[in-house]
Amino acid sequence: PEDGVHTSGLFVEGARMGDEKVQLEESQPKVLFSPMTYVQLLPVQSDKLSTYPHYECPVYRTTARRGTLSTTGHSTNFVMFMRLPTDQPSSHWIARGVALINSLAT
Repeated sequence: PEDGVHTSGLFVEGARMGDEKVQLEESQPKVLFSPMTYVQLLPVQSDKLSTYPHYECPVYRTTARRGTLSTTGHSTNFVMFMRLPTDQPSSHWIARGVALINSLAT
């Protein structure tokens, strides 16, 4: 793309991305990790972000979700937050522990 970058290879833990609506949905029974769709990351000034119903999903390097606390106050395993479209309130996904994972290997 002209701006940003395409990324793939992420996994959704505790939910899944829907095929038709391309938004967070409940995970399939007995499926903990689901492949994430391709994502385009775009640099945007915070005051120019579009508003839509979304969940600020944490992205972690591994499933451990722990690491050394860095000077920024975040775990060294934490990468960033990614806005994922949803028709549910954020509290719904927080209660399920939904996160994006870079690598399933620990």
